[in-house]
Formats: sequence, C-alpha cells, structure tokens
Amino acid sequence: MRAVVFAYHNVGDRCLRVLHARGVDVALVVTHRDRPDENIWFRRVADTAAELNLSFIYGEDPTDPALAEAVRAAKPDVIFSFYYRSMIPADLLAVAPQGAFNMHGSLLPKYRGRVPVNWAVLRGEEETGATLHAMEAKPDAGYIVDQTSVPILPDDTAGEVFEKVTVAAEQTLWRALPAMMAGQTPKRPNVLSEGSYFSGRKPEDGRIDFSQPAAAVYNLIRAVAPPYPGAFTDIGGRRFIVAQARRLEPSSVPAGLQPGLHVVDGRIVAVGGDGGAIRVTQLLEGPNADNASPVSVQVFQNIITAKS
Repeated sequence: MRAVVFAYHNVGDRCLRVLHARGVDVALVVTHRDRPDENIWFRRVADTAAELNLSFIYGEDPTDPALAEAVRAAKPDVIFSFYYRSMIPADLLAVAPQGAFNMHGSLLPKYRGRVPVNWAVLRGEEETGATLHAMEAKPDAGYIVDQTSVPILPDDTAGEVFEKVTVAAEQTLWRALPAMMAGQTPKRPNVLSEGSYFSGRKPEDGRIDFSQPAAAVYNLIRAVAPPYPGAFTDIGGRRFIVAQARRLEPSSVPAGLQPGLHVVDGRIVAVGGDGGAIRVTQLLEGPNADNASPVSVQVFQNIITAKS
C-alpha cells in the first residue's frame, strides 16, 4: 500500500509511526508550519517525518495547485488525514484509487466537526474515542472503518482526554491496517442522523457564566484548561483564568454566596448559579493561559476586597 499522509499534532505523529511500523509505503507527508500565535505543546509531524526518513512538504492550503500536483506525482493508493487542519477537496481525495481516510477524535457519528474532545468534556460526556472513517466532501460523513472508545473521568481535563484519544487513534489504525492492506477495508454505516455536529471554539467561548450550575462551570473549566486558553472571568478590569479546579461538596461553603469567585477558609472558591461550589486550585492572571502568572489566595483576597 502506497500512501500520501496529511498529518499534524500528536495524533499525526503517532499515526504516521503506525503506518511506518506496519510497512505502509509513505510516499509523501503533508503537514503545517507552526503558527506564530500558537502554543506548541504537541509533537511536530515534520520532525517525525525527518526521523523516519520520509519525504514531507508544508501545505497550508489543500486547494493549492502545486500541492495537488505533488500528491498526484506521489501516485498514492490511499490518502490518510490525521488531524490535518483543513478539509481536503473531493477532487484531490479522488486521486487515491483505494480511498481516502481520516482519523477523527470522537466516536462517530457523535461530535462530527471541530475540537470534538473539548466539546465532549464541555457537555459532560463519560466516553469518547477515535474513529477511522472514509473521507467525503461532507466533513466526518464517510463510512466507519474502525473506532476505539476511552472513558472520560469526572475530573479529566480536555488535555488529559486528548492524550487518551491519541492512544485510541494509534490502536484503531494499528488494528485496521492489515485488512486495509489486504484490500478488505471494513465498512460500517456512519448514520449521521444519530449523531451531532459542532463548529470550532474561540478563546472568548471560555468566559465563565457563573449563573450556570456549578457542574456546567466545572465542565467549562475542564474543557478549556491548559494547554488550551483557559476558562476566565474579568474582575475590576483584570482577567483571571481558572487553570485547575475540583468540585466541592455544597456543605463545604457558606450558604447564600453570590455566583462568582470568593475566598472561603483560605481557599479560592467558585460558586455557580445553583449554589454548587468548585475549589480553584490554580488561578492565573493574564490575557490567556500562555501569558499569565499564578495568583495566591492572599493576593486574590486583597483584589476582591479592594473592589468591594
């Protein structure tokens, strides 16, 4: 099997290694350059390709005629996409006679679209996973080849779940490849009506609405905790990011506290609209989690005292 691989991020790194280990002839790797505004907390696929002695190019725009020509020149049997950021056009997918396949970070048909791990944590799911599926013009809509589930524990952050999903992606591809290489690719229906689609998220989506129940506030904190931008609130013109937290029993804080951040018994506590409480174990001050400094309990007490 000869392949062209579009890949990025940790899933791209691990799945590229799986292809190499299974003996797939990777003719070309297409990846992204680092963006200057990006927090690079993940592995670079270009480094992986160089380590494995594979040819690679940078391709930000899959509609670029030069990129399309490079893919055609590689004469792939299959095309793989592993966390490549852009949709690959249908005419480019058609270059591969044995099909084009994507690794998606959810249990399709659930959570089609962007940042599926973050959405799953935000919505309080207890399970997610990785799905290898055929690519079509419509995102995450082709038949399912294989998938692997992982649990989302009650205190898992999206970063921790993403680590599990990366392993699930590796396992899924490793298991699926022998049949694919033998020309017997499994095909399971991807029933879109039984699933869901979500768009991308922006840093502003991390703003905490303390009128929401504490469980929803806690899910938001987990869903965007570092290495993502972080859940935040503004107090007196200053931005505070809740980087780490844990749920508290309602009886552990005084009744009647207004929704928002407080200092109670030497702890920073977030109170939701239902009176539920969350202990903030790391509070940062700054524009985002990448450019912020820790705030101690005493300093935060002084800030909210001065504001009041």
